[in-house]
Amino acid sequence: MTDPRLTVVHTAQAPEAIGPYSQAVVANGMVFTAGQIALDPATMQIVEGDVSAQAEQVMRNLTAVLDAAGASWASVVKTTIFLADMADFQAVNAVYARVTGDSRPARSTVAVAGLPRNVRVEIEAVALVG
Repeated sequence: MTDPRLTVVHTAQAPEAIGPYSQAVVANGMVFTAGQIALDPATMQIVEGDVSAQAEQVMRNLTAVLDAAGASWASVVKTTIFLADMADFQAVNAVYARVTGDSRPARSTVAVAGLPRNVRVEIEAVALVG
């Protein structure tokens, strides 16, 4: 990064970026994550299974990035969920609710025409650091 006010976040506990972006960037006391998909960080392969299995991996990846940035689900203010098919909403929502627990960040869920590596779900987050 060329701007000294920005801090790039990187953790081996989440997948390496598959393009020209960072796992997350911290700016002005907030962390902005990249969208996470169901990549296993150890193998960089999409996890096998249904959309619930993919959502579980996405949430593990996001949790690892938030932790590396000094944030947690309790400090998340906004998430965006991208679904390849809105029919998957309930299954993804069940995983999301279990992982976020009592945290209730603002959230948008949108259906998209396609996602990287043909996954079913991608989630990004914005959180307070510290």
